[in-house]
Amino acid sequence: MLNIILFGPPGSGKGTQANNLVDHYDLLHISTGDLFRYEMGNNTPLGLEARSYISKGDLVPDEVTIGMLKNKVNSNPDVKGYIFDGFPRTIAQAESLDEFLTEKDSAITVLTSLEVHDDEIVKRILNRGITSGRADDNDETIIRHRIANYNKETAQVFDYYAKTDKSIKVTGIGSIEEIFDRLKSAIDEAK
Repeated sequence: MLNIILFGPPGSGKGTQANNLVDHYDLLHISTGDLFRYEMGNNTPLGLEARSYISKGDLVPDEVTIGMLKNKVNSNPDVKGYIFDGFPRTIAQAESLDEFLTEKDSAITVLTSLEVHDDEIVKRILNRGITSGRADDNDETIIRHRIANYNKETAQVFDYYAKTDKSIKVTGIGSIEEIFDRLKSAIDEAK
């Protein structure tokens, strides 16, 4: 089973590249962003709780995120593998994901990290905000807060998987096709 963590700060292009990888490797894309949007769009208790954190640019608590992720994986047991997009965001989440996959006789194959500098990320998210309808995509202060949270809490997950030689940095600047080719090379080398 091929299990990929698509990693990088908000606005690094994970969603775009995940769609390409899903088609290429025939995997199930699990985006915490999509899970949150579904839950928030349906005003579920988990969605309302998630919205209160996201609107401030903060991370959603682990128990909420992990519960949604486990439900998604358990409801799709016959896939060739998963692309985890936006998860894990903390070392505790990485440990929970590893434990959960071990129970299923599986493991993370590779973490690919899209590397994009902060000013480019701000530019991308503000541009996305024109059509996304998300208030947090239109406020540079919140965007920079999200980047700071990523650097403080999430970037450590790269090091966690690097200890087992599963982390690879991929330049996230260039055309969609160029970035996709870099990701494929990294993943194929890790398989």
